[in-house]
Amino acid sequence: MENLRGRTILAVIGMALAVLCLVPNFVNTGDKWYLPTKKMNFGLDIQGGLHLVMGVDVDGVVKESTIRLSGVLKAEMEAEGLQVTVQTMRPESGEIEIDYTSPELKDRVVKFVEDRYATMLQVVESSDAEVKVRYFDAYLTDYKSKVIQQAIETIRNRIDEFGVAEPSIAQQGSSRILIQLPGMADAEKAKALINTAAKLDFMIVEDGGPQDLPQLIEAAEKAGNYSLATLKYSDYIQKINQDLKGKLPEKTEVLFEKSENAANMEAGRTPYLVRLDTNLGGDALDDAHVSFNEYGAPEVALRFNALGTGKFKEITSANIGKRMAVVLDRVIKTAPNLQVAIPDGRAVITLGGGRDRESSMEEAKMISTALRAGALPASLQQLEERRVGPSLGADALRKAELATLLAGALILIFMLARYKAMGLVADITLVLNVVTVFALLTTLGATLTLPGIAGIALTLGFAVDANVLIIERMREELYKGSSFPAAVKEGYNRAMSAILDSNITTGATALILLYFGTGPVKGFAVTLLIGIVTTLFANVFVSKVLVDLLVHRANVKKLSI
Repeated sequence: MENLRGRTILAVIGMALAVLCLVPNFVNTGDKWYLPTKKMNFGLDIQGGLHLVMGVDVDGVVKESTIRLSGVLKAEMEAEGLQVTVQTMRPESGEIEIDYTSPELKDRVVKFVEDRYATMLQVVESSDAEVKVRYFDAYLTDYKSKVIQQAIETIRNRIDEFGVAEPSIAQQGSSRILIQLPGMADAEKAKALINTAAKLDFMIVEDGGPQDLPQLIEAAEKAGNYSLATLKYSDYIQKINQDLKGKLPEKTEVLFEKSENAANMEAGRTPYLVRLDTNLGGDALDDAHVSFNEYGAPEVALRFNALGTGKFKEITSANIGKRMAVVLDRVIKTAPNLQVAIPDGRAVITLGGGRDRESSMEEAKMISTALRAGALPASLQQLEERRVGPSLGADALRKAELATLLAGALILIFMLARYKAMGLVADITLVLNVVTVFALLTTLGATLTLPGIAGIALTLGFAVDANVLIIERMREELYKGSSFPAAVKEGYNRAMSAILDSNITTGATALILLYFGTGPVKGFAVTLLIGIVTTLFANVFVSKVLVDLLVHRANVKKLSI
């Protein structure tokens, strides 16, 4: 009986939390609400919005990189005393020809390429007058993948300006990006902003600023009655720096870095006071990639071009011991310390300790992608555009709702007619199941799409299937002559193996869809996974609690089944 009491308390707490988590969808809860305060997100197919397919000029970026590399090769070889002429042959495939007048330079040129660019370039042909090199196929494949990822990072930074809830930005094929912006009405502005190249800057962090900077920012927000929750990030930065003018040193401004575990800037951020006179931008950077130190820890390796090397040397020499912020679109991505002067244009960003290797690797990838997004902007070409109007989305939603409600009503009627009192218990837990699904969607910030609604309809099917298995097992026990309490106990115990097997196989399928799918497929998979959890809670756990309460607390001798 104590066990029943504990299970009853857990069931009541679970049901209460489910109801409370749904509250923000119906009323404005305000900031003092300790549970999720945001409404459920709706996908593009429900609330309308913008659907774009953008082509990424991958070959153009490779061509630009090859031309830039040829200039770097010439400068580096001349610094080693090698008088050569470097020209690009087929820049879109990364082929470069190095010409020289003295045959004895051949071995020195080959050795230079193999020593300095062992993982990037391969010698494909050599003679007494020239050496031809090109990118390794593996390097070129990886490089093109990085171009797509940097384009996605750039677009995501742009989209954040609109505050779009749950935008879908994913790679499609080898050179396309699918962009879905639910609720986006201003299509022209969105397209203009997406096509704007990202701006990368390296800025020195000012140590001599006010010590109470966070308090000054908070006071300015209160005085102006604004925050990141009410303004776009770019507008917020402009306004906060305007309000703090006169309280900050000359030629400085406040920028922010998103906190490590925060979902967005609004949830957590760190302010930095940076100098505006550094004058070192992404055009000075040749490449950024993940590398590893002597202990195997991930870090970010930078290589500046010939023009940027001199500027970087000057800045690092004058600011040893200070921090240099890497700023992409006025968002600080990282701010490492400058430990020594760097004269050769090659630098390493080391990551802080105290984290596991996977987290460090993810951060290194994020920083290198952000750096390349500013340094190597790829031009985007619009290949497809569809605008889903709110009325179309609302019409589709009404039809989906009608289909789901009709399916649910038929299931409820069937269970009541077929299993009578136990069917009523199953119907009650089925309604609770649906409530819990919506509560978890709201809590997790997941996006509900039309395929997601189909997932809810499917959840109703396999949820009630669990109850059918339980009730049929109870019937078998009653036919054997068992008492009703014994039939209840054996019915739930014997049905559990079949229920778990079916839900585990369904969950495995949903996980595969979630991992490999995009857009609507992911929406369906998320709803399906949530449905499995709610089925085990509502239609198995809560159902057993209700029946046990009727039998052991209300002294019901038998329920019609």
